[in-house]
Amino acid sequence: MIILMICSTRLGFSTRLLGYRRNCSTACMDDVLFEVKNDVGIVTLNRPKALNALNTSMVVKIKPKLKEYESLVRMVIVQGAGGKAFCAGGDVKSITENGPGAKSLEMGTNFFQNEYSVDSIIGKSKIPYVSLIDGITMGGGVGISVHGKYRVATERTLFAMPETAIGLFCDVGGSYVLSRMDKHLGVMLGLTGCRLKGSDVAKAGIATHYVHSSKIEGLRAKLIEDVRDPGTVLAENTDDLDAVEFTMAPFVEKIDSIFSHERVEEIVDALRTDGSEWAQGMLKTLSEVSPTGLKITRKEILKGKNLSLDECLIMEHRLAYRSMEAKYSTDFYEGVRALLIDKDRNPKWCPASLEEVKDEIIDKYFEPFSNGEELQLS
Repeated sequence: MIILMICSTRLGFSTRLLGYRRNCSTACMDDVLFEVKNDVGIVTLNRPKALNALNTSMVVKIKPKLKEYESLVRMVIVQGAGGKAFCAGGDVKSITENGPGAKSLEMGTNFFQNEYSVDSIIGKSKIPYVSLIDGITMGGGVGISVHGKYRVATERTLFAMPETAIGLFCDVGGSYVLSRMDKHLGVMLGLTGCRLKGSDVAKAGIATHYVHSSKIEGLRAKLIEDVRDPGTVLAENTDDLDAVEFTMAPFVEKIDSIFSHERVEEIVDALRTDGSEWAQGMLKTLSEVSPTGLKITRKEILKGKNLSLDECLIMEHRLAYRSMEAKYSTDFYEGVRALLIDKDRNPKWCPASLEEVKDEIIDKYFEPFSNGEELQLS
């Protein structure tokens, strides 16, 4: 089945995405590039060997530049260097490799606060923001693209939010985006980390436009050269997908029925009752990821539907802080260890089952801070 193929060969977080380059003094200067052409600000994520994964250096640079562009240019285009990836995630390995403790908490807080601030700026941009999501677009790459007005996918686009596989939750505004997808598709994507490819990214509403990768350079040039509204330029120079079928179409009604349940245990029970090959594939994936991550993700998506993007990001900052703090679970550190550091792909989740993850503990992740640590967004 198509969906089994998509979900069972999880890319997750490639080990090539993460970790700082040894010569950071040079690499950090060039990890993101900025230029202005014909009153268009162009942001190029420039870590192709790391599939353009976001690190602290990058988000610290991007944040003030996007604010500056608001009054300087007529449009922003963001793209990835190297041809393989737009942006394949965030630099979680550098945050967690020292294990739970003050150093990890400080590094992680700095990264997530700046990353979420960038996502907020994009969501509130007063000028058109165009993301050319040609290639791998996961995690942090979703955050830096999907909140903008226009997202252009190609046949090389590979979308996923695979955070539950590393003991985390869908962040970078995932609670806002996934909660607003039709037919509870966002819930399924968030819990399983299932991947969408090519035109399916547009069919699901994650991309607003689609074009073959051979035309992406020409499209970028036209966006820069043509001073008309970028929506008009995109409409004239991208592909019509009306005749293209969404490959998940055969499963949409099942997804809507099963993943509408508010508790993960109910979703699992419904999949077991279904018993189909598709359902068995879903169950296998859910059995491999963090039970704590699953419950946090389901609850944040439920709450996110009634929150603004900024409110979602503030909520997610609480979740990220407490995941790094590791007071209730060390799954974030264990997941990164298993997938990225030791690479044994055998995480020991704690708690190990959904039944052991108590609701009162999950509730604590969502509690507002009382000591001035709430995310400040302007």
